[in-house]
Amino acid sequence: MNNIKDVAKILNISEENLELYGNYKAKIIKETNDSNSKLILVTAMTPTKHGEGKTTVSIGLDDALCKLGKKSIVVLREPSMGPVFGMKGGATGGGMARVVPEDDINLHFTGDFHAITSANNLLAAAIDNSIYWGNKLNIDPEKIVFKRCLDVNDRSLRDKFDITAASEVMAIFSLANSFEDLRERLSNITVAYTYDNRPVYAKDLNVDRAMYKLLEKAFYPNLVQTLDGNPALVHGGPFANIAHGCSSVASLKLGLGLSDYVVTEAGFGSDLGLEKFMHITSRSLKKHPDYAVLIVTVRAVKELGIDNLRAHIDNIKQYQIPFCVTINHFLEDNEEDTNNIINYCNDLGIKCIINDSYNNGGNGCIELAKYIIDDINKENNFNYLYDLKQSAKEKFEIVVKKTYHASNIEYSNEALEKLDRVNFDYPICVAKTQYSISDDKDIKGYPENYTIHVKDIKVQTGSKLIIFYLNKIITMPGLPEKANFEVIN
Repeated sequence: MNNIKDVAKILNISEENLELYGNYKAKIIKETNDSNSKLILVTAMTPTKHGEGKTTVSIGLDDALCKLGKKSIVVLREPSMGPVFGMKGGATGGGMARVVPEDDINLHFTGDFHAITSANNLLAAAIDNSIYWGNKLNIDPEKIVFKRCLDVNDRSLRDKFDITAASEVMAIFSLANSFEDLRERLSNITVAYTYDNRPVYAKDLNVDRAMYKLLEKAFYPNLVQTLDGNPALVHGGPFANIAHGCSSVASLKLGLGLSDYVVTEAGFGSDLGLEKFMHITSRSLKKHPDYAVLIVTVRAVKELGIDNLRAHIDNIKQYQIPFCVTINHFLEDNEEDTNNIINYCNDLGIKCIINDSYNNGGNGCIELAKYIIDDINKENNFNYLYDLKQSAKEKFEIVVKKTYHASNIEYSNEALEKLDRVNFDYPICVAKTQYSISDDKDIKGYPENYTIHVKDIKVQTGSKLIIFYLNKIITMPGLPEKANFEVIN
């Protein structure tokens, strides 16, 4: 690895604008102006349990752009220790397309997750403390809606805890576009309701300033490097199947101000990550993607069917931005399967390019990078699927129809009671399984004309999101039978 001060020099960042964490990671203490940089969003078809390589391809594409003489930076989410110790393992890419130092990034890194967890739990403690000392705010203990959080999978804590990556404080941290915005959002978190059903906010407990202080240094984006020594920003870590699944707006803004190209990924498939990036992150960032890259793998097509790829192509087309498909190559792929995918895309009028980021890093992504450079300036008529002024029910129905391709919605009694009370000018954030476009993980391919099941609805007034919880989704995962922590040494 190169010294992080030398990596910063590539971006014309001096040492005085760095908060150093040893020799290989730093926070960038700097704000940038808006720019004309191109934003490239990497998404994928529905993932298998192996993952389809969005992080690996994002890093490989960034390295390839740098090899071609472009000023490019990759902007990624921070990993949660829940998946690191659970099923997924690390989240720093793979093979020859990785960001380093891997162990640091996957575990404690610069302490951002710890700061978010602490700020969250300080607020939870303040609620209890207010009730204990006379309950002057008239809080109904049965109407507390704010949970504690912890950054590990622990099913025994499920009733009263979220995993940190699914918490509202994490969503706020990742969506705030300035320090002022961060302060405002924290103060407006709804924590409970009074006996006469008035909302109680974090600012009513006089705890929001202390929460901000805990997050202040963490809010600066983290600088690391790829294996090629190119700069990478890794910051913010909301889950995509529960929260909005994108790197922080602060890091995206910084990257756009420091480079000509920013490569970023959106969690899981186009139904979760990309849709949320378009409607949630883009609005806070005040910039939509200039280009999208849809990843497909041979093994995912074998497991899910080629129709699943078509569903994600149909999803991206609706936003009216230029995009292409890339096959993330693995050594076990055979030529016939690969050619079948290329021909399928060609028949749909979509360019499909093989990349070999895993085995060859940036060199394995040169063809993809060259195509994007030529294609990114095509006409871009970006289109939101819904308007924020629409009712929550209308916004959700549009997402259900156009992204999940369902024909019916079934609300639980609890969700139905809340439906008319959640009409805020906020975007929709759907919490559902990542293993299917539907809300049932066992339904593969391109599901159509089925019923979506809404079990609960929650408004987050700090992150400014309306969360629709579908089917059996949970906000504190458990560990698998064979957990990844068993192989960490």
